[in-house]
Amino acid sequence: MATLTLIWIALPLFAGFVIYLLPKLSLVLPLLVSVVSLGYGLCHALYLEPISLNLVDSFGVSLLVDPLSGFFILTNAVVTAAVILYCWSSDKNSFFYTQVIILHGSVNSVFVCADLISVYVALEVIGIAAFLLIAYPRTERSIWVGLRYLFVSNTAMLFYLLGAVLVYQANRSFAFTALENAPVEAIALIFLGLLTKGGIFVSGLWLPVTHAESDSSVSALLSGVVVKTGVFPLVRFALMLPDINLIVRLFGVLTALFGVGFAVFAKDTKRILAFHTVSQLGFIMAAPAVGGFYALTHGLVKSALFLIAGRLPSRDLKVLKKNPISTSLWVVLAIASFSISGFPLLSGFGAKVLTTKNLLPWQVIGMNIAALGTAISFAKFIFLPHAGDVNKGVNKDKLSVSGPVAGPVTGPEIGFWLSMAVLLGGLVMANVFYYEAYSIKNVVKPVVTIGLGWLAYLLIFQKISVKVPRAAEQFDHLLGSMSLMLVLLFWLVLA
Repeated sequence: MATLTLIWIALPLFAGFVIYLLPKLSLVLPLLVSVVSLGYGLCHALYLEPISLNLVDSFGVSLLVDPLSGFFILTNAVVTAAVILYCWSSDKNSFFYTQVIILHGSVNSVFVCADLISVYVALEVIGIAAFLLIAYPRTERSIWVGLRYLFVSNTAMLFYLLGAVLVYQANRSFAFTALENAPVEAIALIFLGLLTKGGIFVSGLWLPVTHAESDSSVSALLSGVVVKTGVFPLVRFALMLPDINLIVRLFGVLTALFGVGFAVFAKDTKRILAFHTVSQLGFIMAAPAVGGFYALTHGLVKSALFLIAGRLPSRDLKVLKKNPISTSLWVVLAIASFSISGFPLLSGFGAKVLTTKNLLPWQVIGMNIAALGTAISFAKFIFLPHAGDVNKGVNKDKLSVSGPVAGPVTGPEIGFWLSMAVLLGGLVMANVFYYEAYSIKNVVKPVVTIGLGWLAYLLIFQKISVKVPRAAEQFDHLLGSMSLMLVLLFWLVLA
């Protein structure tokens, strides 16, 4: 199995090289690689014993594949396959698909690494591939957003690398377990790098602009899997080291409340989804033991929502309320919104129940507020007017936030509906991972929470208009946010 694991890790990089030489295989090979990852992740999530490999002794490279890795790998496989189907007959060239499959392989690498330097290398490759995908349209705006992302990512990873060096200096090892005896400054620097890379709490203020302004297919990859590469090592640390567990849980609660606080008042569809990505990452961190299952359900639903947003006639909710969307589009939008809100019959329900059962007492109130905020936010989508097949053929990636701009849909309808079948079908099938959630006691609380959220939206939040300031999201303030987080981390670790 060790040999198969190494082949599986190298396969996406080899496929990317082949695609560049043989562009005609640019669709088939990424799908095949995604299917292989799907099988590999599913086996480790359900059946196989954990695999631990030490390839270069104490200097790295250490690999660990277990059920936690399996769920994250499974998420990456399904999201990548759905995005490729979505772009199936678009005008995207082989360069795009090469970067997608390289990104896929690099993300998988993070999910199996168990040493600090291997994670660093994989995260840097992810940063480059993500930048190239963000900047793919080659517009001035996309290039600026991509460079902004690359600068923040590289700065964060410099902090991380300094922390990794300090860990090695203290323990002569880069293994995750070496963090137990690491100096305070090492833990603080490593956490700052990962919190920023993952878009967590205040360090995640770069995320809304990046995800909202990217092409919808790229936004689906970023929110579905890429940001989880910053969260995964933190979850792994929390499961290995009890002292770090409390810090990760605290950031989980703060992040869940932080993201949903912005999302409740946002009026731009993609910014709502972007801020909810921040919030949902908090749910993954709040209960590390079950973070893998939550990551799977969030990855599927958030990718679906971003792809659906790419079909809406406008990003502005005010415009959408005045112009009904097609009923077929509203149905898939509603299903995805129900899942992320925690409605029964979709895996978002089981994920929220499982997370709730693994919270510590001091986390409960904060996470319940975050769950209520989620229901309020997605009521904005559920209560949108819909009728017939109006607005069919309008592509939101060619729109401004002020209203619809007519334009042909990128690719035929079949690609979109195939991607929806994969993602929304996955939300139904993922129920098998935690079918025990379906008891009367477990069903009542989420349904009541969703009902209260809808009521609050219809009676209060639908009628108020609060303009959320964006000053903190500006480029020149992002490094300041990192500095504030570093101070907070030093205080938490010392405490």
